[in-house]
Amino acid sequence: MHFIKKCLLSVLLFTISCKNNQTKITEHASQEKVLPVEKRVAITYHLLYPKDSIKKMAKALDTTQLAILSAVNRADKNNIINLDTIAVPADLTQKIQQYFPFPFELSFAKDINKIIFFSYPAQVFAAYEHGRLVHTGATSMGRRADATPTGLFYTNWKAEKTTSTFNDEWDLKWNFNIENKLGVGFHEYAMPGYPASHSCLRLTESDAAYLYNWAQQWELQGTDNIIAYGTPVIVFGSYPFGSARPWLTLAQNAGALEITAQALQDTVTQYLPDIMQKQQQRIALGK
Repeated sequence: MHFIKKCLLSVLLFTISCKNNQTKITEHASQEKVLPVEKRVAITYHLLYPKDSIKKMAKALDTTQLAILSAVNRADKNNIINLDTIAVPADLTQKIQQYFPFPFELSFAKDINKIIFFSYPAQVFAAYEHGRLVHTGATSMGRRADATPTGLFYTNWKAEKTTSTFNDEWDLKWNFNIENKLGVGFHEYAMPGYPASHSCLRLTESDAAYLYNWAQQWELQGTDNIIAYGTPVIVFGSYPFGSARPWLTLAQNAGALEITAQALQDTVTQYLPDIMQKQQQRIALGK
């Protein structure tokens, strides 16, 4: 009888222990899945000019602050001092995503594994994973004479360093092609603070390296049969050539360049069936 009581007690203790462990596992899993969405910080801007004042300010900033100021003005640290007017955030201590107009979360995109958006009018890009913003930054897209094509593309081949098809003296680092026949892709190159490329999508080196490692390549069977497409890339909008640089309007209206989740959903809707079909195709191949 004593032996039976001991057995029943052991079973009871084991059951309680399992329940407690299960509760801990469930709580832990829930904490991992439900990540907090960052809140938008209100940042005001003012304009700074002429070049001498810009050079003086750039020299006084630390590396992180200079990177933010340059990105806000769609330039790199070498070209920010060549601009005659810049937009200056009142606060240069926030995370980089706080200075760009893309939303931090897209509920409609939770089933899209990965997607990249490039806004032509705002000259910015954003990468999302299951609807969560994972990376964003500035870009310099096609100039008026060589506009970047808009629409849906997919990343295909990539190379850490390649030569431009437009000029064989131009070395392109962290190049990821999105339109093979036209030779259009995103890569590191000079960021002068306005659309200056010959149809490609220029990025800073850190942004180009991030997308190079984050986005997926196509999978080929033979030399030209695509069996799995890469990461979807949507280029949208048009740049107001002939007008003032759009980000300079931030001084009058800090929300002037805002890109809403609804606007992105409206942009994606026409492409969604193709995106999901190609995503399932890739998953089926285990890629």
